[in-house]
Amino acid sequence: MILFLAARPVVAPPATRPVVAPPAAPPPGPGPAVPPGSERRPAPRPGPGRAPGGRRGALFAPYRRLFGVPGALAFTLAALPARLATSMLGVSNVVMIALVRDSYALAGAVSATGVAATAVASPLLGRLVDRHGQARVAVPAALVFAVGVTAMLLCVRYDAPAWALFLCCAGSSGLPSTGAMTRARWAALHRDDGAARHTANSFEQVVDEVCFMGGPVLAMVLCTALFPEAGLLTAGVLMTAGTLLFAARRGTEPPVAPRPAAGAAGGSAPLRVPGFPAVLVVFLATGTLFGSLEVATVAAVDTLGAGAASSPVLALQAAGSCLAGLVFGALRPARHPAAGLAAGTCGMALGVLPLTAAGSLPVLAVLLFVAGMATAPTMVSGMSLVHRLVPAARLNEGMTTAYTGLLAGIAAGAAAGGHAVERLGAPAAYWVPAAAGALAAAAALPGLRRTTRSR
Repeated sequence: MILFLAARPVVAPPATRPVVAPPAAPPPGPGPAVPPGSERRPAPRPGPGRAPGGRRGALFAPYRRLFGVPGALAFTLAALPARLATSMLGVSNVVMIALVRDSYALAGAVSATGVAATAVASPLLGRLVDRHGQARVAVPAALVFAVGVTAMLLCVRYDAPAWALFLCCAGSSGLPSTGAMTRARWAALHRDDGAARHTANSFEQVVDEVCFMGGPVLAMVLCTALFPEAGLLTAGVLMTAGTLLFAARRGTEPPVAPRPAAGAAGGSAPLRVPGFPAVLVVFLATGTLFGSLEVATVAAVDTLGAGAASSPVLALQAAGSCLAGLVFGALRPARHPAAGLAAGTCGMALGVLPLTAAGSLPVLAVLLFVAGMATAPTMVSGMSLVHRLVPAARLNEGMTTAYTGLLAGIAAGAAAGGHAVERLGAPAAYWVPAAAGALAAAAALPGLRRTTRSR
């Protein structure tokens, strides 16, 4: 994060004052004499924080400008329930099945099936959104999702065979990414304003962090304090309602871009765009870091004798990312997002290394907070790079594909982290996220050089 703060000025610097010529001397003639010392003096400059360009107001000025666009706040609030539900689904399924069927193996297998189905369906749904519009795809997908969740709840309640759980979980995994659709709306609203898009991407990353801080905890509390199906039931209602509310905000929906002819410029699938495969590798490695870091942290906290504190300690990492994201969004965007992505991945890799030697809970908490500060700038730079690389007619597909890589990496990282905890113990298991961070940096540094050229 220090690399970013040192390299960029605030987005809204104070405007340079024009040079004003002194007033001409009055012509000679009769008139009242001006007593000495009573000449007009310049007005005192306002103190800090009072002027619009002051340092205190400059940090939030880009966000005020962002939400000054009509309809921006409405579609952001409408999407929040669905985005919170996204962070609840995985935990809700695992806890529900584990409590009812008394089998974490079955719960993990069903959850993995849902992840695999999402990885296959999301890019396809993103392509449909690009071709037909957000509302025409999101509304029927939300209804299919609601049917799938209802079927899952009934199967769990009435003790259906295990194969039915796999079918229901796969059937309820086909929803277009709400986060990708909100980012596409910002990109359309500010297509000619790179600074505003940068601020919007930073804000979106902060929203993701907040949702993934609160969503899993809420799901866990609902499943254990009320009844096992409460988490999935709540997530299903929030997801369906939020998606429908978001789709209803048609005033800010991006227009459907005309489909280019086959082989024409702008018609290539994201994976065929030069530079995009390297970005996808970075997202995959970054997801592996996230997944393994979470498992290693739970094990480390338990080893230190404070297992109940694992959730608050993990929340500190997300809090560091939120703080960095807000500040990063108020800074002038990098000329080349590839440079920001390379710096961010290096920061993540270096930030994880001290965790391997954390010997107490307070030290671990502080180190996680600091390590988390590289997350938001990395993700924002990555999504900005996707926006630059991918043709406008395939933007939703490109962003969804990148998120699919991140999701697959999280699943793989969780498995690798669990294996490392069993073989190495904690905190030695932190070498897995450190290796994933090094892989992300290795992919970002040499593999993205050609992406510094504008699209």
